[in-house]
Amino acid sequence: MNGIFNPESPVMAFLGRVADLVWLNVLTLLCCIPVVTAGAALTALHYVTIKMVRGEEGYLTRSYFKSFKQNFFQATALWLLFALILAVAWGDFYFISMMDADVAGVLRIALMAVFFFFLSGAVYWFPLLARFENSIRNTVKNACLLGILHFPKTILILVIYVGMAVIYYLFLYRLMPLIFLAGISLPVYMTSYFFSGIFRKLEPEEETPSQA
Repeated sequence: MNGIFNPESPVMAFLGRVADLVWLNVLTLLCCIPVVTAGAALTALHYVTIKMVRGEEGYLTRSYFKSFKQNFFQATALWLLFALILAVAWGDFYFISMMDADVAGVLRIALMAVFFFFLSGAVYWFPLLARFENSIRNTVKNACLLGILHFPKTILILVIYVGMAVIYYLFLYRLMPLIFLAGISLPVYMTSYFFSGIFRKLEPEEETPSQA
């Protein structure tokens, strides 16, 4: 029993990680309440989870709000851009649904391909902003390049996000406690293993990345 309750035991380490994810999820949900601040909240969450998978997390709350504050304006701009593109895509799909079936089928496939390309880069927006100082334009450009250069990992990242979203949608009421406790932080933590490995190749040797 003493071994199990030892702070360094695997069981206690697992429980500690669960507690960290629950707390990060609560922080993110609270910071997303104004909606417009969701970009900064997601950037801060990625900042902390990437440090977590590297064993560099330190004080979670302090690190979270450090990133939230430093990246607020750029993250908000990216979030508004993301929301605008989603709104345009939804409008396009709605417009296509009212067209002739044959024409609509071709246009729907083309639009889905474009939307997939967009998502392949967009999943890197906030993680990149969390780890590197750059302009919004260069962040978006670099995200698109990473989405292509690391296509297999990009697919896995999208599978995690889309898969979790579908599960939450299908079992919303049954999984409501899980969604509240770790619905955002869990998939972000899972994908942070991919982002961490990808970003290490971009970080200068013997130097820490920005904000680290």
